[in-house]
Amino acid sequence: MHIELKGRKAIVTGSTAGIGRAIAEEMARAGAAVVVNGRTQKRVDTALREIRALLPDAELTGVAADVATAEGCAVLFGQTPDADILVNNAGTAHPNDFFGQDDGEWLDLFQLNVMSGVRTARHYLPKMMARGWGRVVFVSSESGLNIPKEMIDYGVTKTAILAVSRGLAELVAGTGVTVNAVLPGPTRSEILSNWMESTAQERGITREQAEQQFLRTARPTTLINRFATTEEVANMVVYACSEQASATTGAALRVDGGVVRSIA
Repeated sequence: MHIELKGRKAIVTGSTAGIGRAIAEEMARAGAAVVVNGRTQKRVDTALREIRALLPDAELTGVAADVATAEGCAVLFGQTPDADILVNNAGTAHPNDFFGQDDGEWLDLFQLNVMSGVRTARHYLPKMMARGWGRVVFVSSESGLNIPKEMIDYGVTKTAILAVSRGLAELVAGTGVTVNAVLPGPTRSEILSNWMESTAQERGITREQAEQQFLRTARPTTLINRFATTEEVANMVVYACSEQASATTGAALRVDGGVVRSIA
């Protein structure tokens, strides 16, 4: 199957590193004109330079905007008022103590992980519907189904994303626009890789050993017995944004290495 996205403009929020960066690269490789987004101009410029070195013919633009805020989203909308494909990837996670967290920490995470996608979908979906074609993908997590005790706030936001995604798919039914969620499992993204590197240094072991310890203790139901790569997650996202995925909507597409122990 050859996926061709030429003539499509794709916005990938939070795409200067990690899963978002891999999605931006794979979108560009498939021919889409890609808008790279990050919070700082420095990170956006670095990502653009590196992707162009890898894909010299790619059509790329960058927007430095913090989509965790309404003001940041307004900057994004001002510089990129329209798009055919929207990938709501921006988000973060922090291991924490539930009893030590305050309301502000919960609300800050909700603004980034959930409201960024709500705001962007609210802006871009109506124009997709008017054209009769569009793709929206929310990057959720297997933690939205298996709430991790060390990151309850994160799990809650990823569950909320699943609800938003399904609700929007219902809302745009019959318009030619699809809305889906992709659920990565443990992945060698920037955030989790930094966490594993820190753990490895603390325990005097390799990063690979730290990953295996994490899987044994926190994700023992993994079926691939390794972390996924960001490219493996990106492949699912690019497919969901393709013409070939026209009958896939309202779905929670898992790239979790089999961590979630259910058939459906």
